[in-house]
Amino acid sequence: MELIEKYFGDTLSPLQRERFARLYGLYAEWNARINVVSRKDFDSLYLKHVLHSLAIACVCRFADGARVCDVGTGGGFPAVPLAILFPAAHFTAVDSIGKKITVVRAIASELGLGNLEAVNGRAETFPGPYDYVVSRAVTELATLTGWMWDKIAPGLAGTLPDGMLVLKGGDLTEELAAAGRRYELFDISEFFEEPFFETKQVVYLPR
Repeated sequence: MELIEKYFGDTLSPLQRERFARLYGLYAEWNARINVVSRKDFDSLYLKHVLHSLAIACVCRFADGARVCDVGTGGGFPAVPLAILFPAAHFTAVDSIGKKITVVRAIASELGLGNLEAVNGRAETFPGPYDYVVSRAVTELATLTGWMWDKIAPGLAGTLPDGMLVLKGGDLTEELAAAGRRYELFDISEFFEEPFFETKQVVYLPR
């Protein structure tokens, strides 16, 4: 939680602070039953999952009413941290694995996140439209754009034009070329100083 305070403390309401603080206990309880966060990484939940998710917020602030789809949300990342940070935006967290969506629904309910809907299914089968698509290392960018590009409504529902914001790591040269879209790369190490983020990026593809 100290990491969230370090980078976002000045902007958090008491309710947001409380919700972020509760994440560790809630995920610990659920992870004991359904493994949605790697157990070897669990002590780094705030670094590797919560703060990593919030890197998207350093690139784009979602406006009130923005419609955001998290493709392959897993245990709720990046959707849950972003839904806490942007309570007036609406998030649809999609995953094809039902037990993971069970966890996301339960955590959203426990936290009172009325702006987060967790859906079991394949994101490409949902009609949209969305203003933004977010994702964390779920699949290649070419595949993700193939699934979701036509579901993004052109416009401006945040501080960047509508599009995709994808958390990635490592050398993306070939993957970006294969995607065949305009893009902009944001080094997460520009926002957060922890060594974990040295090779991590947010890829932004404007619609």
